[in-house]
Amino acid sequence: MIETDLPVKQNIGFKPGTGILWLLITLALSLPLVSTAQNSRFKPFNPDDSVYLVTGKKLIIPTVLMAYGFGQFMVEPIRSLNLNIRNQIVSKVSQPFHLDNYSQYAPAVAVYGLNFLGVKGKHNFIDRSVIIATAAVIMGVSVEGMKTITHVARPDGSGFDAFPSGHTATAFTCAEFLYQEYKDVSIWYGIAGYTVAAGTGFLRMYNNRHWLTDVVAGAGFGILSTKLAYWVFPKIRKLYSKDIKISFSLIPPIDFSHGPVR
Repeated sequence: MIETDLPVKQNIGFKPGTGILWLLITLALSLPLVSTAQNSRFKPFNPDDSVYLVTGKKLIIPTVLMAYGFGQFMVEPIRSLNLNIRNQIVSKVSQPFHLDNYSQYAPAVAVYGLNFLGVKGKHNFIDRSVIIATAAVIMGVSVEGMKTITHVARPDGSGFDAFPSGHTATAFTCAEFLYQEYKDVSIWYGIAGYTVAAGTGFLRMYNNRHWLTDVVAGAGFGILSTKLAYWVFPKIRKLYSKDIKISFSLIPPIDFSHGPVR
């Protein structure tokens, strides 16, 4: 356990389910922006697509990130590096910068924004919403469970729920989602998403809310959660109709002979 010499209050910090709640709110707010017959704009669903496969190669990066985070419990140099980096950052911070409370969701919002602007991703609205909701649940349960088990003190002394970083996990869950949905369109969408996610992680340390290991592990949890969501998606999709078509519009239907339909 990483401790600090600062006064500590328990049960203060990233609240359980916060990331899931905001992701679901994002989905709900984006519903009125959809105006499409889903099957006419996207490629037919192919359960054999490689995006739904979880291979050893795909697990390397998230596994390494999480392993480094867990290393703090066994390797003294990792704990020392945590303290050194924290002290260097804090000594240069004049005031907190809380953009991380919002930037964590930016990559997921970008997926819906790009589609609204006509840049088609891999899945239609319903399918991608199921995927990101599944990823959010996996991430939320695993991260909150780990926070409870590990009981790591935050560097600012505000609680014992530092490991792993929930904000960072949310950001990388969303970044991996953006990457998977738009990697066939342009790799730069994924790069932009991961840049925002990395910035979110840095801000968690800048604001003295997390150690380096919390942020690194959070990134691993986030990436893995999204990969697992794509893996289970074909199974979930069998539970709802393959031929769902939806059409939402902000413009009310008009009968020109009688005026707006009420």
